[in-house]
Amino acid sequence: MIEEQSIIKVGMADLNVGSQVSLIRTTGLGSCVGLTLFDPGKKLAGMAHVMLPSSDIAREGQLNIAKFADTAVPELLNRLLALGAIRSRIVAKMAGGSQMFAFAGGSDTMRIGPRNVESCKLALEMLRIPLIAEDTGGNYGRTIEIACSTGVLFIRSVQKGSKEL
Repeated sequence: MIEEQSIIKVGMADLNVGSQVSLIRTTGLGSCVGLTLFDPGKKLAGMAHVMLPSSDIAREGQLNIAKFADTAVPELLNRLLALGAIRSRIVAKMAGGSQMFAFAGGSDTMRIGPRNVESCKLALEMLRIPLIAEDTGGNYGRTIEIACSTGVLFIRSVQKGSKEL
């Protein structure tokens, strides 16, 4: 019998988790980073669509923890652990972090994509989660989805076609 896979959509500044018969998908990754966590033993996966590097710049009243690398990564880990994931088996993959526009001058504030990638890597390092694959940088958008049963990260872009990590 073939099991129907459900698709869990993750919007911008959003995160979610799923189990074996699910695909988790996000679209519109430009300077944003799609970060995934996967436990191969339990076949549990999670994805965050990270928009900005640090919650230190948050001005809104109610903090959207999925929006920032420093808050989204720990929250995604906690949600997987709550589903029964084993911390020592969790691995990460990520894509996105493009520099979508060229700017004159070297202003760090305009390097959102590269800063998002750096912040996600720092958050993973602090949580001792190995980053085993990435497709980051460049100047093009991506759509990604992770298969919760295998941990394979599918990446599609108009400019570069499709690939699997």
